[in-house]
Amino acid sequence: MFNTLSFVLTALVSATTISAASSPPKGGRFYSVTDTYIGPSFLSGFDHQTFGTEVDPTHGRVKILRADYTSVLNANDPYGGRNSVRIQSKKSYGTSVTILDLRHMPEGCGQLREFLRHANLCVQFTDAFHGYLRYFLRVPWPDQGEIDILEGVNDSGPNAATLHTLDGCTMTSTNMIQTGSLTATNCYAYVNSNTGCSVRSEKTTSYGPSLNAAGGGWYAMERTSNFINVWFWARNDGSVPNEVKNGNGQVNPAHWGKPFANFVNNNCDLSTRMSPHNIIINLTFCGDWAGNVFSCSGNGWDACVNYVNTRPEMFKNAYWDIAALRVYTPGCSASTGLSRRDLDSHQRMHRDSRDL
Repeated sequence: MFNTLSFVLTALVSATTISAASSPPKGGRFYSVTDTYIGPSFLSGFDHQTFGTEVDPTHGRVKILRADYTSVLNANDPYGGRNSVRIQSKKSYGTSVTILDLRHMPEGCGQLREFLRHANLCVQFTDAFHGYLRYFLRVPWPDQGEIDILEGVNDSGPNAATLHTLDGCTMTSTNMIQTGSLTATNCYAYVNSNTGCSVRSEKTTSYGPSLNAAGGGWYAMERTSNFINVWFWARNDGSVPNEVKNGNGQVNPAHWGKPFANFVNNNCDLSTRMSPHNIIINLTFCGDWAGNVFSCSGNGWDACVNYVNTRPEMFKNAYWDIAALRVYTPGCSASTGLSRRDLDSHQRMHRDSRDL
C-alpha cells in the first residue's frame, strides 16, 4: 500500500560548538543529565494538550488525546478528529544534548508524526506561572526557530533533519562536517513551501517501517550557539556509543564521530535564530503536509480526511513506543569532577569540528 506519513522528530535547541575527533580532544564536550523521562514521568514532565474547539497547529484531522484505531468519525463535526497524542515538555532547553531511545514510531497512511523541540512561548518566569503564561504569550512561528530531528512523509526513509528560521539563515555543504546529504539550503520558513534547510540521513533504518523492523534506535541532538548536530544509530548498530545505549549520567559527543547532520553558523547566526525550546511529541492525521500529498485511497486533502474518518483499522500501528528520553546540559556535579577548562570547551569555534 502507498502510505502517506509525515513524521517529524523536531527538536528546537540552542548551540555551542563542535570539537569532536576520532580520539577525544582534550577536555571533550561534557554534558550531565538534567531530566530523564521514562514511563510515568511523561505525565509529570509534559503537558498533555487537548484542543477541543481550537485548531490543531498543523491543521490535522485529529483530537489531541491518544491514537484511536476503532472509531468511525462524524464527517460533519468541524472540531472532530481521531484521538491521538500531542505532549509538550514543561521545561525548555537551550545548549544541551537530547537523546531519544525509540522502540517504535507511528507508521501508516495519512499521518504526520513529530518529536520536536519548539519555541512557541514568549516568556517563562517560574514553574508556578509557566502554564498560565504559555496560554497567553505565544511567539509567532518561526521567530525563535524550529529543529526537526526526525521528519519525512510516507513510509519510505531515510530520515531528514531540518531547521526552520527567520530570513537570513542558509547552509552550505562545504562548511558542514556530516555523513548525510544537504538537500535544501535556505532555512527561511516562508520560501520554498516551508522546506527549510534539510539534511537527509544515509541510513535507510532511520525512519518508518525500516526503523521499526530494526527494533528502533537512538536519536541524539547536540545544540550549541555555533552548531546543531544530529546522530542516529539503529538498535543493531555496533557503533552506538555505550553512554548513549546505557543512558549514562554524563555524555561526551566528542566521542561519537560525525553526525549525519551538522548545521553550522557560517551563514546563519544560530544564537539569534534559535531560542530555548520545548520538546513536543505529536501524532496527527492529514494536516498541511500529509493531507496535501495523500495518495493512499484517492488523492489530496479531502481523500485523506475521508480515509481518517472511515478507516480506523488502518491506524493500529500509529503509535509511539519510547523507552526513554534524556536531556543533558553543560556543567559538572560532585560526581563528574569536571574542571573549568572542560566546561570552556563548549565555547570552541566550529573550526574544531574538522577533526571529526
